[in-house]
Parts: sequence; structure tokens; C-alpha cells
Amino acid sequence: VVGQPAKSKRPKEPGENKIKPVNKKVKPKILKMKEREFVDSSLKSQSILTQVMDKGRFQKLAATLSLSAGQSIELRCKGSNVTWKYPSYLDSFKDSRLSIKQLDRYSQLILTNSTAADTGEYSCWLQLCNGNKCRKDETKTGSTYIFFTDKEELFVPTPSYFEIVYLNPHKPAVIPCRVTTPSAKVTLHREFPAEEIETDGTDIIYDVKKGFVYQHPTSDHKGIVYCKAELQGAPQISIKYHLLYVEVPKGPPSTTIAASSNRAGVSDSVHVICTVLGEPDVDVNFRWQYPGQESERPVIIQNFWRLINRGTGHTARISKSVLLVEDFEARDAGNYICIAQNLQGETTVATEVELN
Repeated sequence: VVGQPAKSKRPKEPGENKIKPVNKKVKPKILKMKEREFVDSSLKSQSILTQVMDKGRFQKLAATLSLSAGQSIELRCKGSNVTWKYPSYLDSFKDSRLSIKQLDRYSQLILTNSTAADTGEYSCWLQLCNGNKCRKDETKTGSTYIFFTDKEELFVPTPSYFEIVYLNPHKPAVIPCRVTTPSAKVTLHREFPAEEIETDGTDIIYDVKKGFVYQHPTSDHKGIVYCKAELQGAPQISIKYHLLYVEVPKGPPSTTIAASSNRAGVSDSVHVICTVLGEPDVDVNFRWQYPGQESERPVIIQNFWRLINRGTGHTARISKSVLLVEDFEARDAGNYICIAQNLQGETTVATEVELN
């Protein structure tokens, strides 16, 4: 045939006759589904908390919200079994300005006549219950931090004028001088020697929702400090914070027991002292077992504690329980057992008091 050049043939590679896959874009279904699930769960966790606006409108809440002190707010959390968290002092004072109602499909939180002290986190979550046991549904939560701004009170008010902050080398310490207006400029100051403490953003940072955070406390940080806030006007001073350095072993209470005398005569008075040395902010509970307990022998038990300086700049807490037996009798002779308990466990110690 004239006019068409012959096609040059080349030898075929092995397997070349096999059908080649078409170069189509395949949708990564599994990946997309996972992405969608992740987005959906994050949306769900935010969407259960809303703010009720004027004329029945609803607004999803951002991570923070600023309102003027004096305003009222209504929050709604979707679900038939909702738990709320809000600034704890509202519970402490059983504040009538706060009301919470659980309705069929949502829970309602209303706070009226707000004040600067109401500044803090407001969150809610659904409870999943099986009989008497309930747990938090992590996929259905909502949270916002509300600033109730007040130019007269740049710092969130506290019930005291002086607060102790414990510096533990194993965990960050917070100086909780929180502000009511996020745009306020806040600085940290030492009382003596009088100086501003540099906030370097690494070892010491300022978190507008918490206050100043010492990431790695040391004994050099102890002393009395305060915060200063400025916002278009005269600076305001916070309450004072006494920073105490703490370094005592963690664990069950380190407990000792001793009697005023291990031998007592009839009609003597005997007291047995149970002593615990521990962290300043860890409570200790005491229980006693004693010889006259079953016969309901009257005894006097007194518990108290105090902070001590251990001489190297370290602060510790001494907790004591004193059991007093008046008019000692034969039935009072025997073992006196003290059980001291904290969050890490309990320690049992005993001593014997004999009849002379």
C-alpha cells in the first residue's frame, strides 16, 4: 500500500500483553472516613454547649468569651443527663444568682447579675450511667472560659488578702492572679527585695486563664510576691502570695507514735501522740484503735496541724492526733494503734501502755 509508512515493531517485554491498570485517581475512602469521624467528634464536643441570645437565637461558644460584669448569661448543654463545672466559689456560697435545670433534651445554666468574681471556666458533659456507676462521655463535652470584664476590678477577686502557694520541685506551681480582662498587661513582682520578676516564657509563663506558672520551681523562688495589672489607667495590685518551697517524700504518711508514759498507774492521765510529717497541702486523716474501745471507754481525741520550716528553706506540715485517757484503769492497758491515711495510702503504728 502506497502512502503509509510501515510501523516499526519492537520485541515485547515479558508480561507486556497483560492488562495495565488505568491511571485513575482512587478515593482514599478509609482515610476520608477517619478524617470525617475526627471532625465530627470534635464538632459534637463543641456543639453540645450553646449560649442563648436575644429573640431565641443560639450561638456556639468559642474557647473564650468576654462579657461586661453585670450582664446575665444563659447556657444550654444538649443531653438528658448533663453535669456542669463552673467557678467553685459559686457553690461555696450557694449563690442564688446561679440556677441549673435539667430538662428533657438539655440542661440550662443561668447566671444573673454577673460580677468579676464569676470569671472562669464553664463546661458541661454527658454522663453515661449503668446502674449506679456513671462515667463522663468524652465525645460529648463543651467548654468555654468567660471573662466578666470590670475596669474597677482587673483581678478576679478572692476571699482572702493573702494566699500560700507551695513550690514542689516535681510539678509546676501557679500564682493564681487571674484577670477579668484578657487585654490587661500583667507583671509579677517580688516584695523583698522589691523587683519585677522576669517572665521568660520558658521557666515562668503567664497564662491568662491561670496566672503565672513556675514550670520548674526551686527554693530560689520562695518569698512573697504579688501581681500588677494595667489597662488604660492606674495599675492595680493583686493580693499577696507567700511562696513556700516543699520537698518531702511522696507516698503513704511518714508516721510515728509515742505515749507520755508506757507504764501508768490507776487514776493517771495518759496521752498517746500520733505524728505525721508530710507535704504542706496534703491532708491526713487519723483513726484509732485502743483497749477500752469495745467497752466504750470515753477518751478525748484532738487533731491539729501546723507548717514548719525545716531549716534549709523547705516547708513541711506536721499533723498530729492526740488520744487522752483520763483516770487510767486496768481495762486501758494494752496496745494503742494509730492509722494515718492520705491520698497515697495509709500507715499503721502502735505503742503499748502497761498498768503499773
